[in-house]
Amino acid sequence: MLELRPNCEMCDCDLPPEATNARICSYECTFCATCVDTVLQNVCPNCAGGFVPRPIRPAMARRTSTSRLHHPPGDKRRSLKHDMDNIKALVAATKDLPPEQR
Repeated sequence: MLELRPNCEMCDCDLPPEATNARICSYECTFCATCVDTVLQNVCPNCAGGFVPRPIRPAMARRTSTSRLHHPPGDKRRSLKHDMDNIKALVAATKDLPPEQR
């Protein structure tokens, strides 16, 4: 089950569980759509994978035990582990490759 991390790892903006601008990679690295589109160019700075919109976990249980009440989102804020020069180099070397070919 997704952790639903609470913030963008780059700009630290809040990404609550209902955020439609949250993006994740296959390792669940979490960024806002603005950072993904304008800075990262669809390249995860941690794994070089691509991003997809993060699914929205229902606020209300319409099936037994399937809601944010039963499975609350994560509350641990994360930040980048790499500096901007390193990220820019990775993005430059990777951005023209489709995610499925990285």
